[in-house]
Amino acid sequence: MLSSNVFLLVVQATLYFTVMMSLLRARKAIGIGVFMCALGVMHFLETYLASVFYIQLPFGIISPGSTVMFSGKLLMILLLYIREDAAVVRQPIYGLLIGNFLIVGLVMILRNHDTVSVVPGHVPDIGFVDEMGWLMVWGTILLFLDSVGIIVLYERIGQLFGRHLGWRFLFCGAVMLTFDQAGFYLALRVISGAPFEVFVGGWGAKMFATVIYTGFFIAYLKFFDDEKGWRTNRSFRDVFQVLTFRERYQDLLETTSLDHLTGAFHRRRYDAFGPDILKGCLEAGEPLSMLIFDIDHFKGINDRLGHQTGDEVLKAVGKLLKENVRQDDSLYRVGGEEFVMLACSLTPAAAMRLAERIRRQIEIFSEETLPERVTVSIGVATAPDDARQLDELFSIADQRLYQAKRQGRNQVSGPLPASEPNSSN
Repeated sequence: MLSSNVFLLVVQATLYFTVMMSLLRARKAIGIGVFMCALGVMHFLETYLASVFYIQLPFGIISPGSTVMFSGKLLMILLLYIREDAAVVRQPIYGLLIGNFLIVGLVMILRNHDTVSVVPGHVPDIGFVDEMGWLMVWGTILLFLDSVGIIVLYERIGQLFGRHLGWRFLFCGAVMLTFDQAGFYLALRVISGAPFEVFVGGWGAKMFATVIYTGFFIAYLKFFDDEKGWRTNRSFRDVFQVLTFRERYQDLLETTSLDHLTGAFHRRRYDAFGPDILKGCLEAGEPLSMLIFDIDHFKGINDRLGHQTGDEVLKAVGKLLKENVRQDDSLYRVGGEEFVMLACSLTPAAAMRLAERIRRQIEIFSEETLPERVTVSIGVATAPDDARQLDELFSIADQRLYQAKRQGRNQVSGPLPASEPNSSN
């Protein structure tokens, strides 16, 4: 029986996450209102189940309403905030607060009606309605505090967990659901005399739900979405004030920051964000490798074959470079035929191997596809070994780039010897 209860809870959590995440993902096509209505429509059922419906699990007596529905709703509010912005997430938070108080107000008026019995033996249980009303009032206040608290906590611990979005999500859920379980049990204790085992079992179940939902979220990011687009580190004062329509703003920022010809970021993006990328890597105890690529004899290509062919060469080189950029790496076009790649967690040896692989790919691709053979020279430098400031790192990588050119071009020059002998141009 216990294993059956656990299995059914996992099935419920799977169904809840799948449907709600699908609505969140499809919000641009069907509207965010569908997600919000689905989020709010179950609040009365959650409260009802939390007050009267309990099951036995290995770690205690729990309510599926609190375990699956309320835990899921709080974490969905956090995901809505991460994916959208403060202005959007305020809508369900305030809507649930106002709507639930409205229900209580209407019930207080309805209970004064003189009722008639339409179906023999069926009369309204006003005592239960009153009990539910008090639980809904208290539960609504807790939900409001939980929703604001989990968002503030998510932003405050951003530096602690860095790029580990799953751990950040798990920590926030565990802390705020612990707070919620303590608060809701207090109400149950006062209203219905619930034993302490209800608190212990409910807390264990909510921690179990948090782990399950975190696992679902990580799987979703791995198979259906890009984790990089979910990261946000706003200042504390921005949590409920600034940065409205965040996702559309980021899309616009990304588009206007891209070089239309190669798809790489512009130089101004490098100047604006490069220092922060380097700082973040070093603070996390990771190296950051900078690779500078320069197309050999590019002016000669333009002079001999025309600028249209030169543009095709730039497009091809940019495409190949982007194909070699990992999820957390950044690629910039910093000059006419010069590109910079910033790669966190890439050691000097790994950076040299990557540079050599890209050099060969460009050479082979050009021989097979482009009007003439195209090669690149590459300079590599790694922080903190070579430098700890971005401009100093660029200067060292640039010096090594020109060393590769002086040695005959179509070469990689860096802190270590190239892994294989290079052909010369």
